[in-house]
Amino acid sequence: MTFRPPAAPSQTPAVQPPPAQPPRNILSIQSWVSYGHVGNAAALFALQRLGFETWGVHTVQFSNHTGYGAWTGTVFPSELIAELLDGIEARGALPSCDGVLSGYMGSEGTVAAVVEAVARVRQANPAALYCCDPVMGDVGRGIFVRPELPDLIATQALAAADIVTPNQFELELLTELKVDTLEHALAAAHTLRERLYPGGPRIVLLTSLVRSDAPEGVIETLAVTGEGSWLCRTPLLPLDPPRNGTGDAIAALFYGQFLKTGNPARALSLSMSALYGVLDLTHQLGTREIQLVAAQDQLVEPVHLFPAEQVEG
Repeated sequence: MTFRPPAAPSQTPAVQPPPAQPPRNILSIQSWVSYGHVGNAAALFALQRLGFETWGVHTVQFSNHTGYGAWTGTVFPSELIAELLDGIEARGALPSCDGVLSGYMGSEGTVAAVVEAVARVRQANPAALYCCDPVMGDVGRGIFVRPELPDLIATQALAAADIVTPNQFELELLTELKVDTLEHALAAAHTLRERLYPGGPRIVLLTSLVRSDAPEGVIETLAVTGEGSWLCRTPLLPLDPPRNGTGDAIAALFYGQFLKTGNPARALSLSMSALYGVLDLTHQLGTREIQLVAAQDQLVEPVHLFPAEQVEG
């Protein structure tokens, strides 16, 4: 018998993985709660699941959001924002910061500190984008920040912003225009766009839009840019009371998706679809807090994808 050595296994060329890319980085300056998901406790996780390194700077540390009527914790001095930024800058990290996200700003000093932080990031990286969620009030609750803050946010923070994400109440407050139809919403959003940072994309994301000329049983979000405007609607879930943190979540999700895609319509569709998935599970479970962690896969790949319909441009 002649011995035959075993045939050499066929060699299939290995598929080379794409070269490793460092993650993109976002500085998020917002409130923090230990229990639940509002402010940075909503934004950080959402952005991290989208693949961003997110540097959280907290303006307060509370036990829970104030919608419960009682909480413990403290408000941090506004000087802490600059101090923490000094430490980040000392690590040589600011040139790799792709943008700044801000939410609730509880004092005059915090507004100034956020605007200064944006200026420092832009000095290190002129391409960085600032997304401002002008948290000031809501339908039913009215204004819930200090009386001087709406004017300060309008004149200082919005003037520095590339992207701004007001709800319907806040858009009316900032523009002194009634928002009750699609035509009026577009007009008010364009009015606000003209006040934003002239060097950036100047996007207004109008959240929680309820208008007289919309189909029944829906909630809408409108993205308005210089190149066009898009509307995305999802079913209105019967969440009573309305869940805190949804505005913080949609601002973070839209901002992250826009940084990834550069496409406002795509970012609108993906972010609204993701938020719907979170709120749908929240409704199913009947929880007071939005289910960001339990529904985290929806943040990356929503089960139900709601399209963004072009309404202008």
